[in-house]
Amino acid sequence: MSIREAFKLDEALRSLESVQLAKVSGRLVRVSGLVLEALGCQRLTGQRCYVEQGDGSMLEAQVVGFNREITYLMPFKKPIGLASGSRVFPAPDEASLHIDDSWLGRVVNGLGEPLDEAGKLGGQHRLPTELPTVNPLKRKPVSEPLDVGVRAINALLTIGKGQRVGLFAGSGVGKSVLLGMITRQTKADVVVVGLIGERGREVQEFILHSLGEEGLKKAVVVVAPANESPLMRLKATELCHSIAAHYRDQGKDVLLLVDSLTRYAMAQREIALALGEPPATKGYPPSVFGMLPELVESAGNGEHGSGSLSALYTVLAEGDDQQDPIVDCARAILDGHIVLSRRLAEAGHYPAIDVGASVSRCMSQVGEPPHLGAARQLKEFHSAYGKIKELIPLGGYTPGMDARTDRAVQLAPSIERFLRQETGEAAELDASIATLQALIRKP
Repeated sequence: MSIREAFKLDEALRSLESVQLAKVSGRLVRVSGLVLEALGCQRLTGQRCYVEQGDGSMLEAQVVGFNREITYLMPFKKPIGLASGSRVFPAPDEASLHIDDSWLGRVVNGLGEPLDEAGKLGGQHRLPTELPTVNPLKRKPVSEPLDVGVRAINALLTIGKGQRVGLFAGSGVGKSVLLGMITRQTKADVVVVGLIGERGREVQEFILHSLGEEGLKKAVVVVAPANESPLMRLKATELCHSIAAHYRDQGKDVLLLVDSLTRYAMAQREIALALGEPPATKGYPPSVFGMLPELVESAGNGEHGSGSLSALYTVLAEGDDQQDPIVDCARAILDGHIVLSRRLAEAGHYPAIDVGASVSRCMSQVGEPPHLGAARQLKEFHSAYGKIKELIPLGGYTPGMDARTDRAVQLAPSIERFLRQETGEAAELDASIATLQALIRKP
């Protein structure tokens, strides 16, 4: 045997050391609600496994915790026929998602898999699986107004590019309709929509009626309806933020819409309670209130030289309770909140925005002094009229007693018309401000 042949033989023998002679697997020992418990499958938290189902198919699950030798798994999809002793295989390191402009116009689930049957997705840029982070000292400040096409918001609650705003309301008050108006009329290069934990029928309706054919061309829609697993709802929400941050860093103006932030919190509550975390406030465990700020902080503007990322989150106020723990937490971590009133909705006043209870914390940074002064005056007149409105039919108001109240009563019909807007009506930012200033100067 020559030296060359001996060297090749030695090299071949060494390569056999890396050959896997057996397929390593664990076994399923318990199923408790949403959580699967496995033995013999040592994986890190966040890594994935495949669980063998009764029909021979594989169920993909993620490691969410452990207790000594027991590994806790959470499936992405509904299990089909699990049994004690079912084999659990460690999944190979999942291939990261890749993205580019070919994602625009597509509908995907929380794992980035296409739902629109329009072919596979790919791209030139790797999409991180973790939430994006920005150094707060390098974050570009909010300095330009964002035209959302809704007169009451443009004029009285002006939003800036890079601002994160909450849309607070109970059920059936018009959140989705207002969200659709903003989606169609906001001037943005890319719109990323996350439909998280909502009714499945709303997905098609939102795409057809709110986005439309033209709107879908510049949008990416991430869907995880209410019948999906809580883990899938978490992944879908986080994927929205990663996609939006990618386009922001490409220098584009991005609008991120998440409907709803409450369903994200509820998904984390389901997972945490299933793992034994103790409930704190109204059944929400402490981990929920740690994840919400992390999620919200991943939105907003990036470093100087990048584009902008404006975010709008709907927040469900259960029972119209503005002190609900998720509502209260969201109010503290967002840059403003728009409150929808059931009283206004029942009176046929749409959009049912309670301008007195709403605030935009960045309005002073993006508005001019004449605009800010006119907005402040209109709010004062609107509030003054609201205090005496019920007294007028009873004869409890006497004209001439207070000049400010008289002015408020005089302008009340005009203010109400100003705050109303039809669903298909567009109100540009400059036109809204001009109408506001003309209304205040009205003799």
